Amino acid sequence: MSRIKLTPKRIKASYDAAGTGRRAAGWDAPDAALNTLAVPALRTLRKRARAAVRNDPYAYSAIDRRVSNLIGTGITPRARTQDKDLRSALHDLWEDWVEESDADGLLDFYGQQAQIARMVEESGECFVRLRPRRPEDGLAVPLQLQVLPPDFVPLDKTETTRSGNRIKAGIEFDLLGRRVAYWMYRRHPGDALDAGQYPQLVRVPASEVLHIFEPTEAGQLRGVPRLSPVLLRLKSLDNYDDAVLFRQEVSNLFAGFIRKPAQDASFQSLDPITGTAAQYDSDGSTPMVGLEPGSMQELLPGEEVEFSDPPDAGNTYVDFMRQQLQAAAAGVGIPYELLTGDMRGVNDRLMRVVLNEFRRRIEQLQFGLYVHQLCRPVRAAWLDMAYLSGALSLPDYSTRRRDYLRTRWVPQGWAYINPVQDVQARQMEVAAGFTSRSEVVLRSGYDAEQIDQENAEDNARAETLGLHYGSTATDAAITDPQDPNP
Repeated sequence: MSRIKLTPKRIKASYDAAGTGRRAAGWDAPDAALNTLAVPALRTLRKRARAAVRNDPYAYSAIDRRVSNLIGTGITPRARTQDKDLRSALHDLWEDWVEESDADGLLDFYGQQAQIARMVEESGECFVRLRPRRPEDGLAVPLQLQVLPPDFVPLDKTETTRSGNRIKAGIEFDLLGRRVAYWMYRRHPGDALDAGQYPQLVRVPASEVLHIFEPTEAGQLRGVPRLSPVLLRLKSLDNYDDAVLFRQEVSNLFAGFIRKPAQDASFQSLDPITGTAAQYDSDGSTPMVGLEPGSMQELLPGEEVEFSDPPDAGNTYVDFMRQQLQAAAAGVGIPYELLTGDMRGVNDRLMRVVLNEFRRRIEQLQFGLYVHQLCRPVRAAWLDMAYLSGALSLPDYSTRRRDYLRTRWVPQGWAYINPVQDVQARQMEVAAGFTSRSEVVLRSGYDAEQIDQENAEDNARAETLGLHYGSTATDAAITDPQDPNP
């Protein structure tokens, strides 16, 4: 029995993409680590991504739609402790602190979530400093959050400290590879209002900094802007679209042209409006003649009018733009219909398929990124400061801290695609025991206990006033008013 010896050349040839033929010639595919490739390019990628969001409507739409779906009105906490009174105390104190969380005093905590998500999507990453405050500052919990753009941590600071720790791209690691500190500028290095100030670096312990970014490879140091795969495409597409728009603008400047008969050198041209000698421009051409609505112009003998016939945008313009924007939408991770608002040929069933896939990806980021990297450590720091400041009474906190920290984070619920069918489906799930009513309420972004309390208050008030309303979902099935056989 013979054996076939596989040489590296033969193994490589078994994959077309690993070949070295004409089609693969010039294929630049370096085998360096992601940090080696990304870190030197991040400065350029950031400024170009920010410029695209400022000036390109499709780049702005992509980032704006992703942020609104990722955060919405906020990812809110639900304490999982069994003590009802403690849950209520935790909820009330958290709501008081939410309005005071911003060190700049501009946003609440949920507004900061949206701001952080926008930075992560646009610039690739964001830093959040945990700022403990003094008790006399009068905060519900003496803690605030300072949101910092990625420029505060220099990409080019890579060295070894005296203790043997390694600093890579502004992040300090100990001998075990753990993040122990971040090196940050005191002021934004690109802020012209701080011109003349020396960009001094300070070492901030990692326990006081949250680094928010999506790591796509193990060991990744810094985040990459969301628009990186499509920046060049969007720039070329924007240039193409501007060229078509400018051509249409120039073409439509001229309503028509007056053709004059050939004359000898001694002939003096006359102005068709005044009948006097024509005044020539500096380049020797005759001046423009205005055309007003409802007017008739009498021409001189031999003159003719040729009206302008400007070209259209081209038969392939719409299809070309659509195809390129579909590629851009795929590269950014957002449905084409949401990116452009173009709903041609889309019905509710197709839209459901598109949105379900998009929402699956968004939920992956909500829980795997923003809950884990932002919400969870903020809640832990908040609870520690609430206990230390005496804002909350938490018995045996040092030994039961993990129990107190158990929290479920709830993003804003998705809007119904078909309200009647969606509500019926959820009602059937609860009736069949596939889920609980509390779970359905949480999926909608609300608190089941709060809704129960409000329902009880509404019923008591209605009974006191002698009011009678229709049956609720718990008493009768919800039927489709358009169904002939309910």
